[in-house]
Amino acid sequence: MQSSTIVKKNINIKKADLKHKPYYKKPGFVLYHADCLDILTEFPENSIDMVFADPPYLLSNGGFTVHAGKRVSVNKGEWDKSNGIEKDFEFHLKWIKAIKRVLKPHGTIWISGTYHSIYQCGFALQLAGYHILNDISWFKPNASPNLSCRYFTASHETLIWAKKDKKAKHVFNYDLMKNGTWPEDALKKPGLQMRSVWSIGTPKTIEKKFGKHPTQKPENLLKRVVLASTNKGDLILDPFTGSSTTGIAAHLLGRQFIGIDTDSKYLDLSIKRFEELEQNLRNKLKYKNL
Repeated sequence: MQSSTIVKKNINIKKADLKHKPYYKKPGFVLYHADCLDILTEFPENSIDMVFADPPYLLSNGGFTVHAGKRVSVNKGEWDKSNGIEKDFEFHLKWIKAIKRVLKPHGTIWISGTYHSIYQCGFALQLAGYHILNDISWFKPNASPNLSCRYFTASHETLIWAKKDKKAKHVFNYDLMKNGTWPEDALKKPGLQMRSVWSIGTPKTIEKKFGKHPTQKPENLLKRVVLASTNKGDLILDPFTGSSTTGIAAHLLGRQFIGIDTDSKYLDLSIKRFEELEQNLRNKLKYKNL
């Protein structure tokens, strides 16, 4: 995994532009307690370099799954309940259109999801006029088993990568993807082009030390996304930030971050993760200068 020097800057969105006050704000890292559909209308047009979105899968239907060897409910909260196919699609189309307005012309968006939501998001991207660059299959070598034994064990999620303007030159750090060191991925061969199937395990225990979000993504996945499609100092937005793995990866790699979520308990979790990262970075710098 690659590393980077931290770039600390104040995020260049004027306070006067936003009616919502930050829930938490540090140089290069800002969280908002809000519905993204409400607050995105306040963001300036063409202000964001990259978006990573892990929208609700809308599958909290009373079913069960396996976690850590135990049978657990799939219900995640009211925010994850389906309102029917048509209304679910309307929701995805609305937030995807709202994102397009704030993305810079060369900006890109990543959307992560399972079959419950990703096809709707893909169609919404096309309707909204994005240009799809890739779909990535994130293979989970340590995925949970299937309880019913009536169909194949779900062991992957799909990430769609798309850009706002087909004619604009988007960021893709090709050489880093090809020649970088990626020890977490058994499928990536040294010195060969990175392919569209990534083998990355689910979040490690240490990533959940302060608590966990039910759809939390592993840091290794977000680090790769950030490194592939942004440069140092770029501004990254996550409209469904949850426990802010996107923000942790962004800050660690010298990017700026804005996270939005409707649930304050996950924003509080994000703050704990960020402040631990900040302390670790300060300690590392302190020992380096001894």
